[in-house]
Amino acid sequence: MLLKGKETADQIKIEIAKEVEGIVNKGQRAPHLVAILVGEDGASKTYVKNKELACQKVGFSSTLIRLPESTTEEELLSKIDEINNNDEIDGLIVQLPLPKHISENNVTQAIDPAKDVDGFHDVNIGKLTKGQDTFISATPYGIIQLLDRYNIETKGKHCVVIGRSNIVGRPMSILMSRSGNPGNCTVTICHRHTQNLETITKMADILIVAVGIPEFVTGDMIKEGATVIDVGITRVDADNKRGYVLKGDVEFESAEAVSGYITPVPGGVGPMTIIGLMQNTLKSHQNKFNG
Repeated sequence: MLLKGKETADQIKIEIAKEVEGIVNKGQRAPHLVAILVGEDGASKTYVKNKELACQKVGFSSTLIRLPESTTEEELLSKIDEINNNDEIDGLIVQLPLPKHISENNVTQAIDPAKDVDGFHDVNIGKLTKGQDTFISATPYGIIQLLDRYNIETKGKHCVVIGRSNIVGRPMSILMSRSGNPGNCTVTICHRHTQNLETITKMADILIVAVGIPEFVTGDMIKEGATVIDVGITRVDADNKRGYVLKGDVEFESAEAVSGYITPVPGGVGPMTIIGLMQNTLKSHQNKFNG
């Protein structure tokens, strides 16, 4: 069965839009999200455009700041500081990847944790680790909501996460092992260098794949009836009009044949990531106005 992220995201957008309508009717301004895009990376432009469209759909104010590839780290940090000090802005994201001459770590740590709706700042990651209320990284947040909306049982299950990034793999492992629902899993973190990987993945009731390698996981690595969450999306050259096809980290056809639930690529995790971002921005707004 498909876990339809796009359909789920569309429903949640309707719910957020109703909440924003209530906020505006109370005389408050709408939540405001700012995105900074440095350079001309094609995939980044697409991602930012999708975020802008989502803001329009839910009634947020949104601002896109485009900076040239030649922008220095100092100039970018200055722009971030300006936004940090603007009380009319609730959320700030800096689209990654950045040009090589700019430190991603310096940039993500420069964002005010109270406006860090991507959930990348050390303060927010630390709070997540300790089980405190915080902004959850958008992709893991979206995945948790997808599992919840489909009533996927997680309590007592074995969850295997392939990928150890600070953006997806590590926060995902924390969320799946936390007390709550979804959660209460026994979690194993693997990566591309894990020995006997297939032995481990075949024990997973819930398999979350975020390794960044197209079709890295195949059906013969998956336990019968498992829930499979494919986080990856890569452009692979193809002989078609676009010149490429989008592939996930899971080989879909063989995996679908054995899985109980599976996310498609595209249309699975991607739309839910944007939902996580929208909800973090709404939360930032509520923190400001409701204390």
